[in-house]
Amino acid sequence: MKICLIGTGLIGGSIVLKLRDKGLVSYVAGVDKNNKNLQDALSIGIIDDACTLSEALDKTDLVILAIPVDAALALLPSLMNQITHHVVMDVGSTKAAICRAADNHPFRKRFVATHPMWGTEFNGPKAARSDSFTGKAAVICDKDGSDPDALDAVENLYRNLDMHIVYMQPEAHDLHTAYVSHVSHITSFALANTVLEKEKEDDKIFELASAGFESTVRLAKSNPEMWVPIFRQNKENVLDVLNEHISQLRKFKACLEKDNYEYLEELITQANRINQILK
Repeated sequence: MKICLIGTGLIGGSIVLKLRDKGLVSYVAGVDKNNKNLQDALSIGIIDDACTLSEALDKTDLVILAIPVDAALALLPSLMNQITHHVVMDVGSTKAAICRAADNHPFRKRFVATHPMWGTEFNGPKAARSDSFTGKAAVICDKDGSDPDALDAVENLYRNLDMHIVYMQPEAHDLHTAYVSHVSHITSFALANTVLEKEKEDDKIFELASAGFESTVRLAKSNPEMWVPIFRQNKENVLDVLNEHISQLRKFKACLEKDNYEYLEELITQANRINQILK
């Protein structure tokens, strides 16, 4: 497998490292506007060469577009203009906008829209992990819009990452990820800001933070360069879930204001049902 990796950070780097561990990659050309990322990716062994896009396309067959969703949306048309036999896949957290951008392109069928449902709060090549992805879902959107051989290549890649594949339409993907991923990040950012606003002594936060607090605010370490574009592209769905989330918070607030601990217990018991789903 000869890969053109556009974006040498966490997701793209982790994909390559795991494929390398399995002996499935013979060459990787790295393309990244961040020169430090390129040098780190070279030193770690994620990529074999740092290239321009045209140089990388000349040497490879599979293109992995692993950059923030707004940058991917902007680059995709010109990228598709330059491909020949290549298969192009993206790994972005929003799918509707990029699928619309690809729809009218003459080479649309060489593009496969995907989202591997794995990540951490860290970024950059040094955050890449070869033990990633196992047991997680890989979403493929609008599969009928891709050539059979392109789809097959991407499906095989995800199976070799030890992921299971879920097929969805782009709009459904964006709705569901707003609920199970995007709102989690907003909640984490908001909680971190709440604590930073109310607790002025940094050492007390450090000394008293429990495992529960740490796990809840872990996502607040995530890169704004990645997440602001996600929220922008999925704005309507994120607003919908935020409205529901705020409604739920108001219920808890009202219970405490009115000393309604019976209803508070009902709310917590209802929330415990998530254990039946996420075991």
